[in-house]
Amino acid sequence: QVQLVESGGGSVQAGGSLRLSCAASGRTFSTYAICWFRQAPGKEREFVTTISWSGSNTYYEDSVKGRFTISRDTAQNTVYLQMNKLKPEDTAVYYCAAAIDVSTEAIEYEYWGQGTHVTVSS
Repeated sequence: QVQLVESGGGSVQAGGSLRLSCAASGRTFSTYAICWFRQAPGKEREFVTTISWSGSNTYYEDSVKGRFTISRDTAQNTVYLQMNKLKPEDTAVYYCAAAIDVSTEAIEYEYWGQGTHVTVSS
């Protein structure tokens, strides 16, 4: 069992930065891949980025490549999402999720956090 809690959301102007955190509890956290998804108002949930259990493999959705960075601190049971050069289209609720293996498909993720809001104004 893995429990996930996101934090770090907020409101920023375009071009600004935010760092989201996904804190996990559960002894097996280090064996799970962690993914960030986001859901904008009126839109479907979409894949943002994911990191393997070892941290050695990461994948990004094309629109965030070069701007977002995912990382994990196993000792702290936390995964981070550093978001730079934010754009208004990044506005969404951001969710972290855990799965046995990396995937871009939400259905593959077994555990989910409650989400944290990110608003980027122009």
